[in-house]
Amino acid sequence: MEFKGRGWALRRGGASSQPGSSGRDGGCYSGPEERACLCSVGPPWGCRCRQQQPGPAEKPDPDPEEEHVEADVEALFGAGSGGILSPAPTRRCSLQDLPPELLVEIFASLPGTDLPSLAQACTKFHRILRTDSIWRRRCQEEYGVGENLQNLKIMGVSCQEVYAKLLHPYRHILGLWQPDIRAYGGLLNVVVDGLCIIGWRYLPPHYPRVDDPMQIKPAFRIHLTERKSAAVECMYGHRGPHSGHIQMLKDEFSTRCNQPDHHRMCGGRQEEFRAWLREEWGRTPEDISQEDWEELVLMKFIYSQYDNCLTYRRIYLPPSHPDDLIRPGLFKGNYNVHGLEIVMLSFHGKHARATKITGDPNIPAGQQTIEISLMHRIQLPVVQNLRNFNELSRIVLEVHEQVSLEQQQQEDRPGDSQGHGWQSPAQPNVRPPTEVRESGAAALEEQPVGFVLPVGASSCDEDYPRTCRMCFYGLGLVARHGFISPQRIPGAFILFDEDHFGFIWLEDKFFNVYSRVQATFQNADAPSPQAFEAMLQNIQSLTS
Repeated sequence: MEFKGRGWALRRGGASSQPGSSGRDGGCYSGPEERACLCSVGPPWGCRCRQQQPGPAEKPDPDPEEEHVEADVEALFGAGSGGILSPAPTRRCSLQDLPPELLVEIFASLPGTDLPSLAQACTKFHRILRTDSIWRRRCQEEYGVGENLQNLKIMGVSCQEVYAKLLHPYRHILGLWQPDIRAYGGLLNVVVDGLCIIGWRYLPPHYPRVDDPMQIKPAFRIHLTERKSAAVECMYGHRGPHSGHIQMLKDEFSTRCNQPDHHRMCGGRQEEFRAWLREEWGRTPEDISQEDWEELVLMKFIYSQYDNCLTYRRIYLPPSHPDDLIRPGLFKGNYNVHGLEIVMLSFHGKHARATKITGDPNIPAGQQTIEISLMHRIQLPVVQNLRNFNELSRIVLEVHEQVSLEQQQQEDRPGDSQGHGWQSPAQPNVRPPTEVRESGAAALEEQPVGFVLPVGASSCDEDYPRTCRMCFYGLGLVARHGFISPQRIPGAFILFDEDHFGFIWLEDKFFNVYSRVQATFQNADAPSPQAFEAMLQNIQSLTS
């Protein structure tokens, strides 16, 4: 360490500031005492480095300049032992000594949850934390509230009040949720919207247009009143917002409408059913009576009329990985008389799964509707042969038999989890399972091939893609009304592109098309893969 000034240099412990220099050659004094080296620095008086060093019995006359230097050393370091010098106590700069404008910048960069503790530290901090720009920045960075904050002065509300009385108390309900409506489920997205917190219901588009955007309708909203307190309003019905209530628990919350009469229509239940059918299905009662859907649709209408007294459970979007076949997420699928439903596509090592977020009396929400084996790819026949449903069925059933044999061999040899006993059939249309699953990069490299729905297979949507990239063996879940006697039947998973896939159910000879939900959801990512798996098990157990 060097201290330079007044034409002298001070070195600690007798070590030179230049590497490799020591003792007299370096012009510095080395010994049990600390000395100031003035060699080659400043005037020559008092410099004794080049003179013969005094012996132990000799004591040179004190030099005034050297005494002054040693006094500086003593003041800087204090007396030490063994040549080790310790800093003298200096005046510390407290956070309270910083100017207010700097404290405002520091406090504005801290999480809002830490600021109340700071406000209790001292009167100065308490006063500074009343600065509205601090809370405006916290509202913007933590909750995305932006330009609407400029209107708060007109309303007589501060950013601190918005943060402390609205955003922070209800932060736990932000994200994706599934309502507990028996087998039907649903999708709710709670977001900060302007100066309100709104729960938006995401409904599938009108049957059978699977590529149409989702319908979005408000379920409730929370806002600050003129008295600067948070108020919950129910948004169901046709008579505008009205009083509601929210109770929050861990990973779930419940809503209650305090004025259910606002949900009623003058024409009674029949008029309410007609309005509901028009808004959610785009149909009339006459339409569904001609198609023998009346009983199923009427049942769904009855269960949906809960007067907004519902319990919601948190759901997460599936985590993604670069090796995934396509980007996981939410898709809309066509389920014949049950209409369009929402499924969640996720990847789990060698398998992919489609889990129902909305469901029906046959396969309820939360159940795994499709499971795809990414280790068993199927080579589709050319378009001319694909038109023959029997040809496609033969190929899929051959893979199904081989998968069953592989599973049996794994049960016989529990230590072998890789399925090495699987034998590839001789048919050219069936590929043997690989040790590495197909990846998204492989899907992009595949050249699209022609696809046509086999003769004899039915589909609700004739406007399906006419080219596909890959095909895999899979199992689809079927059951009787009431989720009775569920079983999995073989089928073919068809990957069309990044946003579309399909599934052919061999036994039912039915073809489902799925289209990606084109929406961005915030606060919906799972904190860990384990949390996502636990969420899937939870929603499945509720309807099992």
